[in-house]
Amino acid sequence: MQRKAVIFGGGGQLGVELCREFERRQWAVHRFDRQSLDVTDSARVEDAVARFDPQLVLNAAAYNQVDIAEREPLAAFQANALAVRNLAMACRQCDAQLVHYSTDYVFDGAKGSPYSETDATHPLGAYAVSKLAGELYAQAYLENPLIIRTSGVFGPGGMFTPRGNFVELMLRLANAPNPIRVVEDHVASPTYAPAIASRTADLVERKITGLFHMGGGEAISWYSYAKLIFELAGLSPALQPTDEREYRTAARRPKFSALSNSKLEAAGIAPMPSLRQAVRDYFHARQHATAHRSP
Repeated sequence: MQRKAVIFGGGGQLGVELCREFERRQWAVHRFDRQSLDVTDSARVEDAVARFDPQLVLNAAAYNQVDIAEREPLAAFQANALAVRNLAMACRQCDAQLVHYSTDYVFDGAKGSPYSETDATHPLGAYAVSKLAGELYAQAYLENPLIIRTSGVFGPGGMFTPRGNFVELMLRLANAPNPIRVVEDHVASPTYAPAIASRTADLVERKITGLFHMGGGEAISWYSYAKLIFELAGLSPALQPTDEREYRTAARRPKFSALSNSKLEAAGIAPMPSLRQAVRDYFHARQHATAHRSP
């Protein structure tokens, strides 16, 4: 009998890769995007999961507008926390496995080195609180959820989504006349969406559950990340470093939120690609998508 998976957030950067990866592995995939189903509607979520009766539910849906969440914390909490409760309850009804994606922002950045799964969480704002609450709801309602924390996700799907990703933002800014200013005192581990999807499938097919970090191959400042993007794109715009004091945002962000993948690798999962390789792969996929896009 063919294995069945339901993917929520299937229209986003990660969701499209999850659909592609699980279909490649011969799963029957049913996807919902923001337009087709509101994950905050518990009755609709329960009905959608019950109708398809899957073995697996993956939640890549999220409210990730970090600064706007400070003005509308309830919207963030409904999408990132209460929606996970809805999904967990629906999974419990049909005995499905839940895979839920969380974020490096559950940490405060004070550690100064990559975070492991055993490090204490300390969210700094409304978005981060909502994401941590989502993790807790998954753990409260289900015996064995798979919770994956990631960082700065980017993937080819970002070319076609309204908010894009950091790579697309840098490429747009490179065409503008003004110097590009990027913070160099904030460090993360940007993560390639196709790599997340393939390693998620590996975890699922090996029946591994629990909490895992799945960050990009290295800790890097956003300024150095921008330099790498321009190098690999063959561009030389005016790029200038700035810092948190100059670039104030509504939400507080962890200054060092890179993730350690040690637990993931100890479980026998392939190491995440280096950021340089991931950005190279992104540009290759971007070139392919551009060449084959309908005029």
